[in-house]
Amino acid sequence: MLDLRFSLALLALLPLPAGAAPSPRAAQWLADVGAIADDANEGRATGSPGHLRAADHVERRFREIGLAPAGEHGGFRQQVALEEQRIDYARSRAELADGRGKTVPIALGSDMLIAAWAGPRPARVDAPLIFLGYGLHLPEQGHDDFAGVDLKGKIAVVIGGGPARIAGPIKASNRSDRSRLLAAAGAVGVITLTPPRQIEIPWERQKLLARQGDMYLADSALRTVPDDFFLASVDPAAAEMLFAGSGHSFAELAAASDASAAVPTFALPVRFKATIAAERRQLVSPNLVARLDGADPVLRDEHVVVSAHLDHVGIGPAIDGDAIYNGAIDDGSGVATVLDIAGRIAAGTRPKRSMLFLIVTAEEPGLLGSTYFARKPTVPARGLVADLNFDVLLPLWPLTSILAQGDGESSLGDQARDVAARHSLTLVPDPLPNRNSFVRTDQYSFVRVGIPALAFKFGFTPGTEAFRLEGEWRATRYHAPNDDIDQPGLLPEEMVRFDDYAAEVAIAVANAPSRPRWLDGSVFKHFAPAH
Repeated sequence: MLDLRFSLALLALLPLPAGAAPSPRAAQWLADVGAIADDANEGRATGSPGHLRAADHVERRFREIGLAPAGEHGGFRQQVALEEQRIDYARSRAELADGRGKTVPIALGSDMLIAAWAGPRPARVDAPLIFLGYGLHLPEQGHDDFAGVDLKGKIAVVIGGGPARIAGPIKASNRSDRSRLLAAAGAVGVITLTPPRQIEIPWERQKLLARQGDMYLADSALRTVPDDFFLASVDPAAAEMLFAGSGHSFAELAAASDASAAVPTFALPVRFKATIAAERRQLVSPNLVARLDGADPVLRDEHVVVSAHLDHVGIGPAIDGDAIYNGAIDDGSGVATVLDIAGRIAAGTRPKRSMLFLIVTAEEPGLLGSTYFARKPTVPARGLVADLNFDVLLPLWPLTSILAQGDGESSLGDQARDVAARHSLTLVPDPLPNRNSFVRTDQYSFVRVGIPALAFKFGFTPGTEAFRLEGEWRATRYHAPNDDIDQPGLLPEEMVRFDDYAAEVAIAVANAPSRPRWLDGSVFKHFAPAH
């Protein structure tokens, strides 16, 4: 753990009211973020020595708080077997062929990035392309891009977005299942396109990150994408090449997506051909699990999970001379908040249900650590009642509202709203639903096994300074080396206010007479096991 004097020195650089001394909890929160995101941990790539050093820090903090080990073999750790895959772009080739002998080369690693996260990629691909609109298969919602389309042996090209009348969580959930649904329909791959106005990470930074490789679970039974299914994305600046001769343009389709308008489906007059070279290696990385026993002799066998992820993206290509991608906000902020919540709850009256404080590995490669825990928990699975997850919290503006993604899906939403009212806070809807955030963070691993969940952040709404700051941070610091402890604007005292709110939500869930339930209209209710 960082010396408290160090964290106080850091706090002295942050904006505080004249004469105000930082609270001990604010100092500790900043100390935890600083320890986790220290340069010595080299960006905490999953399973790396730096990641394991950060895990040692978390374990020490668990012990200081007085939490019990809840991992394997009487310890705090649950080991997760993984496989890393790195696409060798120098030895890989791709082209578009029009059937008349004309070919257009595709610059792999530049114009097109091949996904390495979902499972082994095919060594060769040769298939026709079909534009499948938004790629959404939602007949029960009155929208089905798959309807009447022969996908057998083809690669689907899809664009981000979807109809505005369909709720964001419904679209996001369907996109998370898209590869499986396409494979079931006979497709051999999918190429995703993102309209320029919807880009979250600038393409130049995506290219740098793609060189670092990615991971998937070693146990193929736990993977959600079929092996040898082709997955790729294309630079928006290069996407027009896919539509040459089709009678449509990427610019036209991107404008329709930005407006959430209808987009057509149509065959593209080209085949995609590629040879793909990849390197793979096995590794193991730990989830960290701690328990606070509940006070009720019956309900203590049920657990409320409070989670965040420890891994980040490691060392990568240098940006402005810095090659360590520290991950202070992503997700040092979430881990420090879980520790603060744990300390607050442990110091008070024990809730009726037990609490599990879960710090997972391998979120960045695709929610792998949380998927593993949700499928193979270290406590009886029937006792898991809820997950409250904390990722990229962004304490960069005064806390006036809470974004609790998933609040409209289960009874957890009402509990989150009730506690917010007591703290003079409001819950705000997701201001950027096309970002698919709810299915891209660790609580979704619990949702997929039927456990209600919420994902918490500082609230922000369009047209506000908070919205501007969130967008600026995403564009300049997300998955970049300057997401470090020295970034300006961190407000640790506001973070403590957030943690007080979140701890009360956790306590409310743990003390409720009945366990959380899915709402009747929730798109996620079908995940719940039949009783």
